[in-house]
Amino acid sequence: MSASALTEPKTQDADEKRLNDLGYQQELKRGMGGFSNFAVSFTIISIITGVLQTFWLGMIAGGPRIMIIDWVVASVFIMMVGLSLAEICSAYPTAGGLYYWSARLARKRAPVWAWYTGWFNMLGQVAVTASIDFGLANFIGFFIKLAIDPSFAARPWQILMIYGIVLALHGLMNTFGVRLVAIFNDVSVWWHLIGTGIIVVVLFALPDKHQAISSVFTSYVNDTGLTWFHGSGLWISIVGLGVCAYTITGFDASAHLSEETRNAHEAGPRGIVTSIGVSAVAGFVLLFALCYALPGSVTSTAYGNIAATGSSASANLFLDVLSRHVAEFLVVIGIVAQFFCGLASVTANSRMIYAFSRDGAVPGHKFWHRINSRTKTPTNSIWFAVVFSFILGVPSLKTNASGVPVAFNAVVSVAVVAFTVSFALPTLLRLMRGDDFVVGSWNLGKWSKLVNVLALGWTVVICAAFLFPQGTLHVDGKFQWSLFNYAPIAVGIVLGYATLSWFLSARHWFTGPKWSVDGAPLDVETEVPPLRAKHDDPIGVQA
Repeated sequence: MSASALTEPKTQDADEKRLNDLGYQQELKRGMGGFSNFAVSFTIISIITGVLQTFWLGMIAGGPRIMIIDWVVASVFIMMVGLSLAEICSAYPTAGGLYYWSARLARKRAPVWAWYTGWFNMLGQVAVTASIDFGLANFIGFFIKLAIDPSFAARPWQILMIYGIVLALHGLMNTFGVRLVAIFNDVSVWWHLIGTGIIVVVLFALPDKHQAISSVFTSYVNDTGLTWFHGSGLWISIVGLGVCAYTITGFDASAHLSEETRNAHEAGPRGIVTSIGVSAVAGFVLLFALCYALPGSVTSTAYGNIAATGSSASANLFLDVLSRHVAEFLVVIGIVAQFFCGLASVTANSRMIYAFSRDGAVPGHKFWHRINSRTKTPTNSIWFAVVFSFILGVPSLKTNASGVPVAFNAVVSVAVVAFTVSFALPTLLRLMRGDDFVVGSWNLGKWSKLVNVLALGWTVVICAAFLFPQGTLHVDGKFQWSLFNYAPIAVGIVLGYATLSWFLSARHWFTGPKWSVDGAPLDVETEVPPLRAKHDDPIGVQA
């Protein structure tokens, strides 16, 4: 394998030429370095956000033992997914990311592959933004009760109002330009790492009592009400994978920001892989500390009461085992981390919407594709992301008897499933391409096939974990719709929309990624031609 050498002074011109060779003009401001690109994905992953918001799921679906084991197992397979995507990103560093890759990799019917990949990825982007900021709104509500007004009990409409304010702030901050967002993301990396360290040290040092170390690795609990495979805990283990699967996702942001990153064919892949690796290690330490600090045994009343508080379970754990002021301090760390996470999520979300609109796939695409002439950012797409994320939060007004917004909780499942499917489609096409795929300078070499297969296997497992029931649907022998997992319905609606709109309309006009430089749109029904000759591919790399 040989790679073209790029000297730093020529990086900008080389990046623009590479983008031109892929079919696009340089419209966005290319102001990010490699660290900033990594920072966006690491911030969206946000171990503090993911672990703190889903800790309750791990508490009821297996307890400490399953949480710890599942985190290690899931981290390995998520890395396989990330490695698969990073290799493709190096060859095609464009803002379109996954759906552009599917179009390029498909031997036949490229527009169809691009259409479905794009819609699943856009659904995942919007849903994960909604879930992050809604979880943040709940944490803010908890902090108000904890530190400001002990009598405050946030009603659903109040949480929705806080949620809307947070989304609006993220929209406004993204509107000011890519450099401002890059600064916040750089700060966010250190906030997450230092904040995680503080939480871990506090949970190890200050509580009066801890679980035995052996108990963290052996304690098992099933409070889901499910009995499938209960003897071996197999199904409960699969459900418990959700803690890691929800936390370590959204790392494709490094690809969506390729057109704003210098030396993107190297920085993008490194951003994907490094963000997963750092998150996996730091997240394990944070999760271990939370399990180590749990009060009493896994069957105690205190344990059950904490788990029953849902996304605020980790905050309630702080309050149970620490002084009030220390608990407030840790909750503030979590709130700021989640704020950074939501900010970065809106950034990546808007770039995907911009790119998909650029190729005509989103209704009103000419409006969403517009670039702000002053900031060189897709301002309209930013507010598309904000408004539609808020709409996804409206079902939170409907709660079950325990006050849990079950319909909205499905948004978490939808985000993971939609992302996972959109990751799997280009990975499958890359596997089918085999040696015909012209690799970039960052590639997996002989390990590519094995890594792709493992990544696709993970897709099947994690979709099962989030689409099947995660808890009992019956109370006193009666079926309860309030306990139903609405994720399959939500995913089915989007799949149905994508399918109907394709056959009724899009197949007549959607040609896949459109060239804006030198050439025609990628309009292929039989076979996609290779990217130039191998000696003249846009990355300057020979396989």
